[in-house]
Parts: sequence; C-alpha cells; structure tokens
Amino acid sequence: MAERSSTGLMMMMMVEPSPALALTLPAEVREKLAELELELSEGDITQKGYEKKRGKLLAPYIPQIQGVDPSLQVDHRIQASTQAAPPTSKHNKPRAANSRDERFRSDLHTEAVQAALAKYKERKMPMPSKRRSVLVQSSVEACTPPDTSSASEDEGSLRRQGRVASSSPYQAHPTVEHWFNRVIQGSSTSSSASSTSSHPGGRSHNATAGSAATVLADLMAHTQLDNHCAPPDVTGLSERSLHGERSQVASVRGLSRGYTHTSSTMETADGSDAGDGGAIDGVPVNSRVSSKIQQLLNTLKRPKRPPLREFFVDDFEELLDVQQPDPNQPKPEGVQMSPLHGEPMGVVTNRPPSLLASLQRWGTAQPKSPCLTALDNAGKPIYTLTYGKLWTRSQKLAYTLLNKLSTRNEPLLRPGDRVALVFPNNDPVMFMVAFYGCLLAELVPVPIEVPLTRKDAGSQQIGFLLGSCGVTLALTTDACQKGLPKAQTGEVATFKGWPRLLWFVTDGKHVVKPPKDWIPPIRDASNETAYVEYKTSKEGSTMGITVSHAAMLAHCHALTQACGYAEGETITNVLDFKRDAGLWHGVLTSVMNRMHVISIPYSLMKVNPLSWIQKVHTYKARVAVVKSRDMHWSLLSQKDQRDVSLGSLRMLIVADGANPWSISSCDAFLNVFQARGLRPEVICPCASSAEAMTVAIRRPPEMGVPPPGKAVLSMSSLSHSVIRVDTEEKLSVLTLQDVGQVMPGAMVCVVRPEGTPFLCRTDEVGEICVSSCTTGISYFGLPGMTKNVFETIPVTSSGSPVSDRPFTRTSLLGFIGPDNLLFVVGKMDGLMVVSGRRHNADDVVATALAVEPMKFVYRGRIAVFSVCVLHDERIVVVAEQRPDASEEDSFQWMSRVLQAIDSIHQVGVYCLALVPANTLPKAPLGGIHISETKQRFLEGALHPCNVLMCPHTCVTNLPKPRQKQPEVGPASMIVGNLVAGKRIAQACGRDVAQLEDNDQARKFLYMQDVLQWRAQATPDHPLFLLLNAKGTVASTASCVQIHKRAERVAVALMERGRLNTGDHVALVYPPGIDLIATFYGCLYAGCVPVTVRPPHPQNLATTLPTVKMIVEVSKSVCILTTQAIMKLLKSKEAAAAVDVKTWPMVLDTDDLPRKKLPQIYKPPTPEMLAYLDFSVSTTGILAGVKMSHAATSALCRSIKLQCELYPSRQIAICLDPYCGLGFALWCLCSVYSGHQSILVPPLELESNVSLWLSAVSQFKVRVTFCSYSVMEMCTKGLGSQTEALRLRNVNLSCVRTCMVVAEERPRIALTQSFSKIFKDLGLSPRAVSTTFGCRVNVAICLQPNRLGNLAEQGTAGPDPTTVYVDMRALRHDRVRLVERGSPHSLPLMESGKILPGVKVIIANTETKGPLGDSHLGEIWVSSPHNATGYYTVYGEEALHADHFCTKLSFGDTQTVWARTGYLGFLRRTELTDASGERHDALYVVGSLDETLELRGMRYHPIDIETSVIRAHKSIAECAVFTWTNLLVVVVELEGSEQEALDLVALVTNVVLEEHFLIVGVVVVVDPGVIPINSRGEKQRMHLRDGFLADQLDPIYVAYNM
Repeated sequence: MAERSSTGLMMMMMVEPSPALALTLPAEVREKLAELELELSEGDITQKGYEKKRGKLLAPYIPQIQGVDPSLQVDHRIQASTQAAPPTSKHNKPRAANSRDERFRSDLHTEAVQAALAKYKERKMPMPSKRRSVLVQSSVEACTPPDTSSASEDEGSLRRQGRVASSSPYQAHPTVEHWFNRVIQGSSTSSSASSTSSHPGGRSHNATAGSAATVLADLMAHTQLDNHCAPPDVTGLSERSLHGERSQVASVRGLSRGYTHTSSTMETADGSDAGDGGAIDGVPVNSRVSSKIQQLLNTLKRPKRPPLREFFVDDFEELLDVQQPDPNQPKPEGVQMSPLHGEPMGVVTNRPPSLLASLQRWGTAQPKSPCLTALDNAGKPIYTLTYGKLWTRSQKLAYTLLNKLSTRNEPLLRPGDRVALVFPNNDPVMFMVAFYGCLLAELVPVPIEVPLTRKDAGSQQIGFLLGSCGVTLALTTDACQKGLPKAQTGEVATFKGWPRLLWFVTDGKHVVKPPKDWIPPIRDASNETAYVEYKTSKEGSTMGITVSHAAMLAHCHALTQACGYAEGETITNVLDFKRDAGLWHGVLTSVMNRMHVISIPYSLMKVNPLSWIQKVHTYKARVAVVKSRDMHWSLLSQKDQRDVSLGSLRMLIVADGANPWSISSCDAFLNVFQARGLRPEVICPCASSAEAMTVAIRRPPEMGVPPPGKAVLSMSSLSHSVIRVDTEEKLSVLTLQDVGQVMPGAMVCVVRPEGTPFLCRTDEVGEICVSSCTTGISYFGLPGMTKNVFETIPVTSSGSPVSDRPFTRTSLLGFIGPDNLLFVVGKMDGLMVVSGRRHNADDVVATALAVEPMKFVYRGRIAVFSVCVLHDERIVVVAEQRPDASEEDSFQWMSRVLQAIDSIHQVGVYCLALVPANTLPKAPLGGIHISETKQRFLEGALHPCNVLMCPHTCVTNLPKPRQKQPEVGPASMIVGNLVAGKRIAQACGRDVAQLEDNDQARKFLYMQDVLQWRAQATPDHPLFLLLNAKGTVASTASCVQIHKRAERVAVALMERGRLNTGDHVALVYPPGIDLIATFYGCLYAGCVPVTVRPPHPQNLATTLPTVKMIVEVSKSVCILTTQAIMKLLKSKEAAAAVDVKTWPMVLDTDDLPRKKLPQIYKPPTPEMLAYLDFSVSTTGILAGVKMSHAATSALCRSIKLQCELYPSRQIAICLDPYCGLGFALWCLCSVYSGHQSILVPPLELESNVSLWLSAVSQFKVRVTFCSYSVMEMCTKGLGSQTEALRLRNVNLSCVRTCMVVAEERPRIALTQSFSKIFKDLGLSPRAVSTTFGCRVNVAICLQPNRLGNLAEQGTAGPDPTTVYVDMRALRHDRVRLVERGSPHSLPLMESGKILPGVKVIIANTETKGPLGDSHLGEIWVSSPHNATGYYTVYGEEALHADHFCTKLSFGDTQTVWARTGYLGFLRRTELTDASGERHDALYVVGSLDETLELRGMRYHPIDIETSVIRAHKSIAECAVFTWTNLLVVVVELEGSEQEALDLVALVTNVVLEEHFLIVGVVVVVDPGVIPINSRGEKQRMHLRDGFLADQLDPIYVAYNM
C-alpha cells in the first residue's frame, strides 16, 4: 500500500534480509536463521535473545548504510525511502518462518485487500490514549487525586470553577469576576501530563485535518456500500426544553479550559452548552480529550447503518430492530440436490474379520516386517517397531492390564472399561503398543494430550470427558510420567476438573510376559466401542466420539480402497498420531495393509521443517500425510536442499484440504517442488471430521478420476449461502479446490444447517451429511446431542425422508460441484451469523493477515470468533502483536484491518484486540485455542495491550429512538384517571395541628428563645456529647453552657465585628460544639449564619476555593472560626489556591471575653431569614436556600413528632453538620426537643471505622442517623470484623431505627448488605430505613421507630415496602410493576414515611398537571418547613420562584407547592398506618437534573452504573455522564493496570445488553478518582469537567467507533 510508513518498511528490511542479500547468504546461515525463527515462534527463545543471535549471524553480511553501525540500524529504524525494497518474484520473497498465517496466505487475496484499502481515503479517528505507566507502573500518589471523601461537601475543586448564571453579571462584582478568572486560568495548570502517549489525535481537530499521519477517523463516512443507504444524523443535540425552567441559580459549573466568557446562561441539565469562542460544536479546543471526542463525533456524523424505518410503537416492550432481508440479496435458484453415492465397497477375498486379526496375522506371519519408525529431534531414526514386536508387546501389556492390576483382590479393569492414553507426540511406538494392547484386552482407549501445567487451555474440559467416560487409569511412558506436574507427595498432581487417576507406566520393566497358555481373544469386528476420540466444540466443551470395531474396520477398508494402499508400502506421517487422519492412516489402516510408517514428530518439524521431505526421499515413501502448514514451512527452508526428490510419491494427502485457504499452500508447494519430481496430480486434499471420519478424498491419478476442480466464488453471495461464480468484482472472492470424491460405500447430501434438515438446492451452501458404515456412532454419554448429529434424517422440500438410513452431520459447510466433486467452504465451528449473513472465521483471518505490514501479527497468531451481544452475533478479532510494535503502528494496523474486513466481507468488526506476543492460549499442536480465547475475552481475562471497539458500526438492531408524542393535556389526564378509577397521586403526613403533645417549645416562635428557655428551666440538662476518634468523650455541653457561649459570640460579633442586624456570617468550624454555639450566637446577635465546611489542610487546592466561593456567594461580611483555621485561611499555601487578600473580616472564637449580652435579638416576624443552607448538588450546582424562623421551628417540630424525641431520649448522629437534614439534626433538633445528641464526626471514621457502631452500642442508642458514605465505610471496613466487635461487646440489639439521610433513590443493595453483616451483632433487619429530603425541603420522609408495639407508639407505621418496576418502561417515564426477578426489573424501596405537616403530589414535569397513582412524575411538596427560596448573588429570585412556589395547572390550583426536582411516584398500598388509613408509599426514582436523555429516552445514571459495576470483579466504582450526546463511562480499576483494557469490551457489552445504549468513550481510572461528596453521592459533573480538562490521569481512554 502506498501509504505504508517508511519506518515500518525499513524495519521489515532489517528484520528480513533484503532479497539481494538473501541470495548471497551462505546456506548454513540461512538454515540457522530458519531455526531461530522457529525457536522464537514456539517461545523457546525471547524476542531479545532472538534479535541478538540474529544480529550476530547477519552482521558480516549487512552493508553499512551511510556509515552507520549495523547494530544501530536495526534499533533506530533509519528512515529509508519507500521504494527501497524492489519487488521480488512471487516465491523468492523471504517470509517469516513457520507462521500459521501462511496456511491462509494467498497472493491474490493480499492484492485484493490492498486494492480495497486503496479505495479508502486516509481517515482520522481518535486514537485511544494510554497512560505510560500501563507500561511502567507509576506511584499511586502521582495519579490519585486527594481523598475527596474528606474534602468539602461540594468538592469545590478547581474542576468545579464556576460562573454564576445571569445575563450580565460581571460589571457589578469585580471581586467575583476576578476570582472566577483566576480559577479558570488555574485549571489549565493542573492538567496531567502523563495521561497519554504522544499521538496525532492530540491537536485540535482543525490542526490534524491536513496531517498525513495515518489516523483512523471518518472511518465509516466513505464506506457507503450499496446495501447501506445514508442514515440519519444520530449526533444532533436533543432539545432540552425539559429543564429550561429548572436551570438553577449560582450554577457553579466547571468550565472547560479555554472557555471564553459569553453572556449565555450555562445549561445545568447536561452541559450541552451553546457554542462559544474557541470551540467546535461546543467542545473547547484546548482540551486534548475534547478534540478527540470531536474527532469521534465527526466520525460518527454519518455512521454506516441501515436507515431506520419510520415507525413508533408506544409499547412497553422496546422492540429491537429486526433486520429486514435485502430484497436484492442473491437467492438460490437451482433445483433440489439429490444425494450423491460413492463407488461401492470392493469385495476383498482374504479380508480380515477385524483389525486385531490383521495384527495377529502380520505379527506371526511377517514378524520382521517394519511397522513404524520413530525419529529423534535430529531426524535420526531411534527405533523401528516390527510387526512381531508390536504383536508381542501389545499382548504383554494386555495381559498385565487384565491380570496384574487389582484393588482389594478385585481386578481394576473389566472388558469395556475406558482407559486414558497420555503419550507425548514424539513417542509413536509406545502409543501404538498401548493402543493395540488396550484393544487386545477389550479395553477402550481414550487418547488425550499430555497435560503440561495445571492450567492448560481446555484441560478442565478434558477432565470432564475423562470423568464422564469413567476413566480411572491412565497409561503413559516413564519419561512422560517424570515430566508431569507433581503434588507435594511426589504423586502426579490432580489437574483441575480431572477425576482421580491411577498412572501406569507401560515401559518394558512394568509389564509381564503372559503364560504360554494365555491367548488374547480375537473376535470379529462388532458394534462394541473400539476407541473414543476427543473433539472440542465451538463453545469449548470436549466431547468423546465413540467408534465401534465395525466402523474402525470399515473405515480402514474404505481408505485402503480410496487411496489404493498396497501391502508393504511406506508412508510418511507428519500428523498427530493420536487422533484424526494421523490415527486413521498412521496407526489403523497402516496395520491392516502391513505398511511401514515413518512418523515425523512435531518437535522435529519445528527444528527442521524439511524433515518430512527428506524422509520421503530417503525411504522412497509412496504416500505422505501432511497439513498445509507443513507444506508451507518446508517452502521457507527449501532453498538449502538441492538433492531431494519427491518422485516416489504417488499421493500427498493434505489432511486439512477442507480449509479453503489450503489451496495457496498447495499451489506454492507445487510451484517449488515440481522441479524436484513432484507431479501435480499427486496432491490429494481430503475432507474429514471427528464425527464422520473421512468424508471425501481426491483419488490418486492411477484411478482414472476426473481432473481436479477449482472454483472462484463471490464472498458476498457465500454470506447468503448462495454459490455464484465471481466474474466482475475481483476484490472479495474465495478460491476453492475440491476435496475429491465421496468415500466408497457412502452416501452424501447437503442440508440446511439450522432447523429441519431440508436438502439444499444445487447452488446453495449447507452442511454436508454422510450416511455410511464408517462414521462414529455417538457422543459418549450425550444421547440428546448424539440423536441430533449421528441420527439426522434429511428431508426433501415436501418433507419426505431422503433415505431410510440415518445420516451423520459432518460440521463441514460446502456443496457438490461439477463432476460430483465435493467442495468445502468452511466449518460450522468457524461460522458467524451476523445480521442473517454467514461469515467464516478463517476467511476473516485471511483478510486480516493480508493487511500491510503483514509481519505485524506475531507469527500470524490471530483468533476470530463471534460473541452474542444484544441478540446478534458480533465479530471479535484478537491478534498477538509483534513485541517491537509501537502504539501508532498498532493503531494504524487495527484501523486498516477494520477497513479491509468491511470492504472485503461487508461486515463490521465489533472488537479488535491486540495482545502481547505469546500470550494467547495455545492448542496442543501450536495453534490458538479459540474457545479458551473467547472465554477469556468474555471473562475479562485476556489482558490486551490495545483495543478498538466499533459498536457504532456493528450494532444496527437497537430499538427505535423514542419520539415524543404530543402531550395529553392535564385536564384529559385527570378525566382519564377518573374514568380508569385511579386516584390522583397525593399523600400527606399527619396533621400537625391535631397532634396533641405536651410540647413546651411550641410556645416559642424562634429557636434562640427555645435555647434561652431551656437554659433557665433545665440549665444542667446535657444536650450534646461529642466523641473523638478514640471513642472517648471529647466535650459535652448542657443547655446553659450552649446559651452562655452563644452570648459571648453575640457580644464579639457586635463589639469586635461591629455587625448590623441581618448581616451574613460564615461559620467555618470542624464538626463540634463550637459550631452549634456560634450558630446560636449569630441568632442572638440578629445575624444570619452560614455553615461552611472548613478546608482540608492536606488538600487546600481543591477544598479552599469552595469555602471562598460560599463566603462570596452568600455575601458574608465576617468569618467566625478557630485560631488554627484562621491561620490556615491566611497561609502561604492558601494564597496559592485563592486570593487571600479578599477574605472578609475573620474573627477567631477561641478566647472570647466573658460578657453578658444586654438583650437577645427578636426578629419582627417569623418569616424573616434565620439561616442560609449551602450545598453543592450532584450536578455540580452550588445552591444556597433560605430558611425562615418559622420554617426552622416547623422543621424541628415535625422531626420531633415523627421520631418521638423527648428530653429523656438519646440519639446518635454520624452526619456532616453543614447542610440539609444533617445540619438540622446536629444543630437544631436537640435544642428544640431537649433530647441528648451523641455527635460522631464522620471524618473520625477514617481512623476508626467502628467508632459510630461502638458508640451506638455503648450508649444503648435507640435512634441513630448516618449517611450512605458512613454505611459504606462500615460495610467495607467492618464486614470481616464482626467477630472481633462481638468480643469487644458491641451489641446493636438496642437500635430501633437506623436512618440513612439522603437526597437520592434508596440504595437497597447497600442497606441490605449492612443489615446482613451486622445482624450478627444483634441489629434487627427491620431497623435500617431511609429518609428523603432535597434543597426545597430538607426533610420530606423519615421512617421512624418501626420496632416495638404499635399500640404504645402511635407514630409507628408499616415497614417500608419494596416494589419491582420495569426499567424499560421507566425510560419512557412510565411505571410498570413487575414480579421480583423478572428480566429488566429494578427494585425500588419506599423512601420512608411522610413527615407530619408535609403534603406530596406527583405532577407532570411539562404540563404541571396532577398525575394518577403509580404514574411517574416530579415530586412536589407543600409544608410549613419548605425553604423560602434560593439565595443568589444577584437577587434574581423570580427566575427560580417556581421551584418554591408553583401551582398545579389543573385541579387544586390554590395550594402552593415546591418542586423537588426529583422523579418519583406514589402508590397506595394494602397496608394501614397508625390512624387506620391506607398507607401511601412514596418512591423516589432519581434527580431530574442527573438524568441522561439518550435516543429520546430518559436514563438514570445509577442504573447504568449498577450494570457496569457488575461487569467485572475489578471495577470498584463507576460513573456515567454524557458529552455532546455521547455516553461516557468512567470506571475505577481495582486491580493491576494490565486489566484496564479488558474492561472496555465488558462495559460496552453490558450497557448494550441491559440498556440498549452504545457507549461512546470508556475511561479507566485509578480508585478514588470519581469524586464523592460527604453524603456519599457521586459528583458526575465534576468528573466530566475533570475529564474534558484532561485532569483525571486515566490509565486508558477508549473511543468506541
């Protein structure tokens, strides 16, 4: 190909001596080079050792280029001009020795592939980026961001820099703008340098457009083949009308680097931000990641897929798009074929009654006649077994097996028992003796491979076969037994999955001579089993095929007749003698005809590929049995041999002649060896299968057979199972040779492979079936499969059987051609049916190997198979890459392979993976173990070093994108519900007004009054008790202590701070009593407190900007804090993160003067602002809400009633005290209700995980609150330590309620595993429950004490219920209840009981009309403790007023509601609550702002994440987000970095299967990179900004095509 890179070419010149050089090399050097290549291929020598030895050999012959030292030339790959290597003649081309690929090599095909690739323009595709440490492990600190669980609530990292939503914000507030600018500039510096190796995709899209580097992009844009019309644009951004009204205030969004200030308001829902300054389609160009995603988008602009038919079924079942067959596809037109009969079996006069009779006859009549010659690794004959010796040694073994092996005086073996034969490939003599010895003893030999390690590929399956055959004895040789892996006892180890075996060594000293009168029984051939041959199915399971004595004999006769074998002929056998053609010709038929077999071991072929030809010459052999690989290997080293002659051969049997790609080896071999006496007509390909044995073989020329046939067929037609001779399109053709005539006495027909075995038409490809007495009879122990394969009855189109004899399926795909010759196009094992078209794995391998540079694939080791994803097969290509390949080489080669396969086969590759050399599992004779490779791929254990996934091109059967239907109006909705008998989804907690309780605090309107009253009434009553990490009490506070401390704070604010009433004060304290006291101090002084989490001293760069932001956005005029934090705020380190000069006044409250406050401030009205509650939502929006005094008191009263809090109660709180319900429980509730709060700061759990549970046990707490992150820490950290805790007397049986405070859907899996783990410590499974709150109302649901007697506790309601909903319906915004365990079911747990005074309704997000029971909509809430609004810098409350005061568009249009921003539904249950009413359960599904709109459907990130986490054991955490309509999945890898690339395919598969979505980008990062806030919620938008700004330092980023 013209674009081949010159460096690659230079490398090839170096590695292969140039043709001119090759001719001048002395013969011995060339032989040594060939040997080296072989050593390398088998892993006997390392790549380094190979290069060193090779360099030494070639050093004297390589001319120095421009005076450069030759050793450097190899290493540095000097650029040579592309024309450097003149094309040499077809067969003198030096090739890498012994590469398996060459059996697939065809010059014609190579030219076709090059031509196909030339059609493609060079494209650009984003190249995957890989961390360098995937090659060189880096330290963890370098790549793990600081621990965010302890960072600020909002994780205000530099990735979260913000900008306040407003039309023209900046004139009025120079300080804020100044700060924002600083943040934005700052963000570019923290970009990580090591995230990727250099690659062309790094520059901005425009910059690379002209670059000549071969990068793959727009791959699909120009491949519009005829059967694919132009499809719709799937990347157009969806309309986001949905969230327009919810775009929140003070949206502190991360702006990607290079963002230019424009006056547009930033979208909050899914940063599909409008285009701006230096960005393409809204992607900032400076970011390398963004430009790659842009490339990917450009590539996907016009993906190649059939057009979607106009269609929309508003049905729950999302229908997968079924590919409609192309009306123009070729269809078979021939007549129905008729079965083909082989010539009749000849009648032989002295035909032996059985094979053993033959052995006896030759062993006694011709004892000196040679039977088998074994060779050593130097090619020297080491032993010749004569027929006499074979007969006597077999007898000895038979006698020993039957009479000398016993257990407890019972003979170990009985006639008919199965025995394993474990013999190495270089010892045919011992095998032959053992095989015939078993037959003489009437035992059934089961030959298997020698297990080399305990973890051989497929070894477990072999064990399964041995177990099912009931094998208890294994025969082996002394040398082999010594080499087997041993257990500590010195015995042979038991291999995984194997039965217990007794190993018996068959060498002479272990067998005994039978007495004179012992004669083995020699019976006539019967239908009893003679031997069992193993085969591995496509799925990797191993089956044993039983062959009867009669079939074994008949097969030998048929082969003798077909091959014209004569008595005493010499035959060279290169094949494995334990099974298949090697066994049939070299062990069985040879004995029937007293032939002499020269057995060439595989180990000799590796050292000297010419050995078999030399032996044919030496022994004047008449027949050779080889595979095309052996022919190819010998071509590589034939130049050294001038004196060999193949003139003696009358038959060269090519055992794998059924492989379509064997023809090129045959042709090339003939071309070279015709000059050495090889006649063209002696090459005889044959077709066979384990089940049917030999199916057809080309007869030797003396039998007067028609000349061999060739067929050039169109691959495209073959993919439709139709035979069309190709005429015009020369690119995608398959050239076939025939495999000769049907065997004597057999009947053959071709049937449809799937379903009923109908006969095919004459121009149709199908599975070849054979009816004859020479086939196997069954799969051992598998009657069902046996019936299907060995007893098939082919039928005509009318349904009548073809014959009364059963047929055996051969698993060969082919047809009967002219002259009744059989042609085979592939095997069922390699068949991949993609979208209804059939492709053969071998054909795809051949195409991949023809891609330049052809030497890229290490030794041609490549595996192609299909995996089933989303109800269709998907093609996976796995290749070993050369050890010296660079990232760019790999990517370039991969992109070309995709193009070539697309062009030649018109099929997309789903996944292309490259693995390091010598790492794919090997089959016994050196090939690749395909099923094991597939298994590893699906388990994520392949460990590739490069991966390219192309789901966008392959997956064409996704469900239709949902089209929005015109909305039904709210009025019709209500009428519809009435007609259907459904109630409106509305529910409320108990009525506060009617609840009589002796609540003294009700008299007071303000919290400060309640505290003052408690300080007078019960001054020494303990309110707070703070624990430290050791579990000891750090400090306590009674009512009067809090009151006095608050007074001192108030005095300081007025005198030192000179603050006015209504000023905002930021409280920056660690969790503790100080925070509570200063809060009330602010209320006493009439100031508005704002609680702020202090910055983390080890992580100022991330946490301090958030503190600064909250202080500025809340307009705080003063900061109250401790001395230590005050120093930190003004330190040099702080100055590096923020502008420390712009802090407002900072007061420390460590040493305050003891002064009495003249009077406590009384607000004029309870509607006045009491405090501000700031928090960052999971979408990265900083939102402060305003809480009035009235709302604050109402909140406390509601919680008091729901949880029955009295001064005598104790509750334990393990929550952060800075916002939401955590703040209310920590700072407000104890003062209001008078109960004692045991405060456990979650931060302390990092050094002592058991702190919270120990405290609960120690203080015998009945009610406790925690967050999901605390629960997760306990589950992970204490899961294995429950026993140790019990010994420390931790007992949780006191707990009645453990409530998880959350603003999200309940995490059922976590709460259940928490309950399960701590059940051993007495925790009741019913104790754990959840709460629900949000920004507009921090406490909507709380599930209070649910244990104990309902009568004594009027508040206790029913247990929370769990329902299962259909996830597919949920995507369409509908609720459909299903049974537990049904497919696509999602469990949802009720969020707790609605608080007193709270009303909830479910409203349609768009029409704002009420919805019916069990309908999905937005949860709206009305309650006295709703917040009054967002607090924003610019006072534009009107923008978001409808979040806090909105009304229904229909029905009850008077009530004022607040919109929570969460989707959910209400469902009336069969349960009753304490008042006897039916209980209404509220189910929260997820935040509207978090949802992803993809393909017109609404997805909740948590659902996709749950699927992804299940995909592989090494995925610790996962987060998803969208970027310009691409789904990005970030996974944390908990394991070695070499597993990173395994995750790419698994993540893509699981999301496709379960959510019908194509993942655009998979990012693999270190543990701890996904930011999590203190509530345990993922900060997905932070993550998104960090990813786009290149700050994640990912291990690997895969851009799926």
